[in-house]
Amino acid sequence: MYSPPPDPDTEQRMRAHHADAAKALAVHVELGGEFWGWAGRTLGAPARAAADGRPVWLRLVSAPEDKASGKLWDGALDAQHVFADLDGHRPALLGVHDAVDDGTAYRAELSARVDQPVLSDDPVLQHDLRLPDSWWADLTGALEKVAAVNTDRVAVRQQYMERAIPEFVGIPAPAAHCWTTAHADVHWANLCAPLRILDWEGWGLAPKGFDAAMLYAYSLLQPDTAARVRDAFPILGSPAGLAAEATVCAQLLQTVARGDNLTLEDQLRTWAEELRRR
Repeated sequence: MYSPPPDPDTEQRMRAHHADAAKALAVHVELGGEFWGWAGRTLGAPARAAADGRPVWLRLVSAPEDKASGKLWDGALDAQHVFADLDGHRPALLGVHDAVDDGTAYRAELSARVDQPVLSDDPVLQHDLRLPDSWWADLTGALEKVAAVNTDRVAVRQQYMERAIPEFVGIPAPAAHCWTTAHADVHWANLCAPLRILDWEGWGLAPKGFDAAMLYAYSLLQPDTAARVRDAFPILGSPAGLAAEATVCAQLLQTVARGDNLTLEDQLRTWAEELRRR
């Protein structure tokens, strides 16, 4: 969760269009609980349907009009068509409202509200988690169902792997012999208990094991939880998982180079050394 954008014009503009979307989708926004995305690009808030009072979540995303298309823009809508509520593990998308104003496009997404808090306020896990075996079984089962879906959406590109893995991990990009569908952003701020998997913007094809590698990376500050991730996903540490692990390691080391995820730097470099030995 981010703070409101420092630019008051952006804050006012997003609030106004969020309110317009609430009217268009016939919901009443509740006070408190605002959730801002990076640089004010998104604004979410709890709401209730005007017709029956059921709890919902209203999220507004904005982009320049000429960029309001493609994988990220349509991710939630595409996910609803393909996965529905994923056996109760994904909040269903209930409605969409699009608008354009002064060269900026806005998409409002109305979803079933998840009342459970996320397992971490930060994608990087800052405290050990003791989750029951049933939770891990639900997670692995849900991600197996995601992986089995056929799609032409792409979450990770081969060209990126060939460029980034040598630069940030120090090995040639391993061959990804199997590509499967991934959520592609499985971290602790997108997971709840009981299991709900949030934020389906970027899903698509990735090297097999990508979601497992992502969750492992964001667990590295907590060795017990990281070990539990490895137990749940035996592809980690195997030859079949090398391409996914190297890709995730490269992605996060690239964010470190840009000044993000600095708390993970030492652990990521240790992981990169392990991948080089493998």
